Amino acid sequence: MTGVKPYRSETMAIGVLFVVSAPSGAGKSTLIKRISPLFPDMTYSVSCTTRSPRAGEVDGVHYHFVDRDRFMAMTRDGAFLEWKEVHGCLYGTPAAPARKVIDSGGRMIMDIDVQGAKEVFEKVERAVGIFVTAPNVEALEVRLRSRAADSDESIRSRVEEARNEMRQADMFHYRIVNDDLEHAAQELAEIIRRESETEC
Repeated sequence: MTGVKPYRSETMAIGVLFVVSAPSGAGKSTLIKRISPLFPDMTYSVSCTTRSPRAGEVDGVHYHFVDRDRFMAMTRDGAFLEWKEVHGCLYGTPAAPARKVIDSGGRMIMDIDVQGAKEVFEKVERAVGIFVTAPNVEALEVRLRSRAADSDESIRSRVEEARNEMRQADMFHYRIVNDDLEHAAQELAEIIRRESETEC
């Protein structure tokens, strides 16, 4: 998506968007939940999806659940910072909430995959990329197998995808090795504090 002009706030207040990505099994979602009580004013990006809600999921909290026609209309209107189709379902990151936070001088954290992060970096000037990983690919595989939720074929596919994602880690501003949850959470919190204080 070269040639896309990054979004920049037209107001005096300029916030920051934290884009957290990781290979499957690295623990980024756990880290984000761990630090959330430390930043009660931070907004959490909620994606749109065409898949059906799972047990316990709440519309507008876990996802914005929309039908396929509505989703495709949103893509035509440029409503997403990034979107993709996964296993027949569409997922997209709404642009308007992120731009609202940036314009108001606030901060938002976004949990998306590496490819989605690349698209966000091209569109949002004040986006801080944070890549979370395990110490090595072998550790990721152990974590995936410990879930006992995927077939061997699925795990092999995820491990290979993790290798590809780790090769793209250099496009992120920070890298956190999640070999100790408490230490990794402290690192993430410190990055958020530091970047929140950085003048634009």
